[in-house]
Formats: sequence, C-alpha cells, structure tokens
Amino acid sequence: MRLRKGLIPLAATLVLAGASGTAYGSPNGGPGDADGIRSITPITTVYTYGQKVSAVAIEYGAAVNPRTLDTGTFSVTDTIYNFRFNPIEDLPKLADRTITHTYTNEVPGTRADHRSAPGRYVIVELDPADTGGSTVIVSKCPTFLCTVKVNPELPTRVVQRKDVHGQPGRGVGKGPVLARATPGESRPLTEKPVNQLVDEFSYGSFLSGGMVLPYHYHLPKNYQPGRRYPLMVILPGHGMGWDGDNLGVQLAADIPATAWLQPQWTGTSEDVIVLAPQHQRVGGVAEAELLVKLLDQFVGQFAVDTSRVYASTVSYGSQLLWEAFAKRPDLFAGGLVTGGFPVNATQATAIAAAEVPVWITHGEHDHLLNVSGARNSSAMLRQAYVARGKTAEQAADLVRYTEYADVAFSSPDYHAAFGPTYEDASILRWLLDQTKP
Repeated sequence: MRLRKGLIPLAATLVLAGASGTAYGSPNGGPGDADGIRSITPITTVYTYGQKVSAVAIEYGAAVNPRTLDTGTFSVTDTIYNFRFNPIEDLPKLADRTITHTYTNEVPGTRADHRSAPGRYVIVELDPADTGGSTVIVSKCPTFLCTVKVNPELPTRVVQRKDVHGQPGRGVGKGPVLARATPGESRPLTEKPVNQLVDEFSYGSFLSGGMVLPYHYHLPKNYQPGRRYPLMVILPGHGMGWDGDNLGVQLAADIPATAWLQPQWTGTSEDVIVLAPQHQRVGGVAEAELLVKLLDQFVGQFAVDTSRVYASTVSYGSQLLWEAFAKRPDLFAGGLVTGGFPVNATQATAIAAAEVPVWITHGEHDHLLNVSGARNSSAMLRQAYVARGKTAEQAADLVRYTEYADVAFSSPDYHAAFGPTYEDASILRWLLDQTKP
C-alpha cells in the first residue's frame, strides 16, 4: 500500500521519551516468564517518502485467541521525527499511531488479508498515513556532507491495554489469560526489525582504483540463470551516499529501489533485477567511471538482458547518470531523472548521438535544485537531437519532461520529485518499455 495524500494529523498529546531510542532487549517481565509478553518486533515498509514502522509483532508464550482482540487491545506510540522536516532533537518526541488491524500469526510478519492464522504472535498494523514512525535519521551532521541512515534503535513503544487470552481449547469462554492488561506500562521494542522487501536485498562491494563502491541488489524470487531479466540501476541522492556508517540506506530512504519489485507500483508483473549502488560523493566523473565498471562486471555475473539496462535517479544521482550515459551509452536502454542536476552540452551531444531516451521530472518549486536546470536540460537534449536531423516531435519523444506543481506532492518536499514520478505507474512502464537497438 502506498502513502497517499491527506495525512492524518498527529495526536494532540506528545509524549517526551527519555532517550532517542532504546536498545533491543527483554520486555518488562522478562522473556522467561510463563505468562506475559515474550518479545516485541517492529515490522517496516518503504512508502513513497521512506521507510516507516508499519506494524509490530507481539509474541506470547502460547497461541493467542484472536476472537478476544480488537484495535483497542494495544496502543502504539512512535517518533514524530522526519529527517526531511524535523531537527534531530525531535527524535524522542512520541505521538500515538493509528491502529488499522489486529490479528494473530505464526510468525512475526503481516498478512495481506489481515486475517488471523493460528499463532502466538499478535500483529498490530499501523496506518501508513500517520505522520510518525519514520526510521531514517540524519547522520554525521552538521556539515555539507550530511548523510542519513536507518536508526538502529527505533523508539517505537507498545502498551497492552486489555487482557490477552490463549485458545480456549475444547471448552468455552475466552481461554486462559496469557498476559494481564498493563495500561500504565509502555514497553520498548525487543527485537531487530523485520524490514519488508529491504531484507530481501543482498550486499556486495566493488573495488577499483583504490575506490570502493558498496551496493545492494535484488534478484527475482524465481531467478533462473538461463533467462534474461531487465536490470534497473537506482542512483540515490546526495544524503544516501556511503559515509562508512550507513550501508543500505539507499533502499530505505525513499521508494525507487523497492518500487520495481511491486506490481502495484510498476503496473506490470514482469520480474526485474534491481541494483542499488551507493556513492562516495566525490564527483560525477569519478563515480560514473566506477559505476560503469561495476555494471560491466554485474551484467556478466547475472542473467541480465543487456538490451534492457535502465537507470533511475534521485537528485545527486543524476550527475552519475548523465556522465555514464555520455561515456558508455552502449550500456543503457533508457533513463529516468527525478529532481536532478542539469546535463551539460558535451553530455547532451553524446546522449543524442546514441539515442538513449530519457524522461526528466522536476518540482516547479524545488528549493534545492532550481527548476530552470531541468527545463534547460530537456531543451538542450532536444536541440541536440534536432541538430542530428530529428524532428521536434521525435526529439520530444526521446526526451520527455514533466514538471510538477506543489499539489502533486503527497509530502511537502518539493525537491523530492521521485514522489509524484513513482506514484505514476505509466512513467515506470514507459522506462521498462525501452529497448536498446
């Protein structure tokens, strides 16, 4: 489910926690108790503008009777902090989350049908439209090289407000009490998160010329080496670059990496290989050179359809795309540039010579990269095509441009053009439809 417009406001009362997070450990009462809560596991999902705690799994010592549960059995509070808008000092400020479903399961994971399955876990699902619950935090600031990372100590807390019962067996009634209500006790998380889709990515590291390029990649669930799959290369923004302490944040900070694994985002059920490298923010030229070397190795190692290699960018990642497309157009079948930096004349000429189609999107009131750069890029690329004999209509088809008014953004960060771009499945399908001659 994707985050839509019309965010639900914060609860009126904010609770100030004692620390910015809590180390995962035993819940109050201890995991060895015969009764009581055994563990509390956060479950996260990446929505349009980043990863949030989307549910919690509360473990008991025996199978729970789901008939005694409702959305009032528990309450959940979570941080109001969002790295795009709030100072880090807001991280310990908590507000109520909206509970949408409560059911049982045999594992600490959600069910698409929200229906109970026999098990000792109670799954408490949370509304993605809540303001709170973001997992990504600012790291290593204040400097120009500010970065973000996934918070290793999520501050989410749970209160059990009603008794939780076990299965009644052959008898009648609610069943034995597994844990008494403790409405005055706010419990911390005890387990590491279950990160939906993000946990399915594998980690790799590419070394060349003394530079290291960390990356994550995802193969289709039924991956077959004898087949050929399209490859989507995701080039992240400046703050998602590698700083030595934030591996994998490019998967969680925003939607592009995980969207290609979900038909509800792409509008197609076609299997896609996703490659999501991080960069070291040393400049587009050096980083693009390292990127194409990684790609040469990657397409030789995995079952990639070399006529269908694509790149999609967020902000700073556009510098790598323009340079890589200009240097090695033979590698790419198309590109999607969201909220990016402008192309230069040399790059535009090389891209037009190779006829690599691109779609550029930008926010009209982008506060970090002025929209004029995107307008100029689309004009410069189209002019380069016309100079090579294409008609204006052909040039416009090869270089598509979409400019978003503020109303198109479901979160008011008008630099984050990937938001309305990725919420439009027709743009994603257009990219997958491109094939290198």
